[in-house]
Amino acid sequence: MHAYTAITEEIKVTVRPLYLDAQSNALEHKFVFAYFITIENMSREPVQLLRRHWLIKHSNGKLEEVEGEGVIGKRPVIQPGGSHDYNSYCILETLEGTMEGTYLMKRSGGEQFRIVIPRFTLRAMSN
Repeated sequence: MHAYTAITEEIKVTVRPLYLDAQSNALEHKFVFAYFITIENMSREPVQLLRRHWLIKHSNGKLEEVEGEGVIGKRPVIQPGGSHDYNSYCILETLEGTMEGTYLMKRSGGEQFRIVIPRFTLRAMSN
């Protein structure tokens, strides 16, 4: 599983995508991908993940934008030296596409900032 990494403001985001062949159906143009994310706090203060913003690009030109609170129903606080892991999924209409985005974070003092979710490739049949 290929890993994609970005570091912003001492917060490291690592994404590992995985094609789910058993859940996909090429005849219906439904290609399902899981992605596993680790958010590591390399700073000296706790941070909280408030919101997510995703851009999902299908290779046919379709662009989806997804924005919402937290990740999988949580707004985790990540302590210095700690991390938060979660996984989710995406359904593409095409064999290939990309995802990228940002998380809105908050420091313990209330300052909000955005961190990069690295662009990663979703490619069916490549595992």
